[in-house]
Amino acid sequence: MSSPEVDFEAFARANTHQLYRTAWLLTADSFHADDLVQETLGKLFPVWGRVRRMEKPAAYAQTVLTRTFISQRRRRSWHERPTDVVPEQAVSDDDHELRLLVMQALEGLPALDRAVLVLRFFEDRSVEQVAGDLGKSAGAIKNRTARALVRVRAVLGDEAVIAL
Repeated sequence: MSSPEVDFEAFARANTHQLYRTAWLLTADSFHADDLVQETLGKLFPVWGRVRRMEKPAAYAQTVLTRTFISQRRRRSWHERPTDVVPEQAVSDDDHELRLLVMQALEGLPALDRAVLVLRFFEDRSVEQVAGDLGKSAGAIKNRTARALVRVRAVLGDEAVIAL
């Protein structure tokens, strides 16, 4: 039988990519996404003995990541930027303009609305799953989704939102 530390390391290796993907969609910044993933894993490690016995520890990790993101956005320090210079990053696909527009539209949303859209449409979760993850009712998630999509449509247009 393996030790909890070895189990946690294996879990972290297997799930870091998915956690990072969600974190990047939430933060739109690779440095903040890295920090968010590390903070999430840091929160999971002390309670790993309980978490590893859960039916879906990866889903729990996503919930911790999302709640950590929302909590961070409430802090004033979240909006501080260490530099105005952003390094250029290579784009690997042809829809980079759409990607930038999507990120711009998501950045204009409140943290909770952004989390709802990312979990519903990018992580392909049901209304009930998102409601459980965020501690809200299904009706509240539907309402937030509808209002957030109106804001996103204002930036992207109806055709781009359908393509998502």
